[in-house]
Amino acid sequence: MFDKENTKIAIIGLGYVGLPLAVEFGEKYNTVGYNINQTT
Repeated sequence: MFDKENTKIAIIGLGYVGLPLAVEFGEKYNTVGYNINQTT
């Protein structure tokens, strides 16, 4: 079953869409963002 406390989300690419998406998911879930370009 879906367990909200143990759910982990990974966002690949923290550009125009990925970064705001990671921020929103991060408010409720354990979230990790990964971006290959460190300047973004």
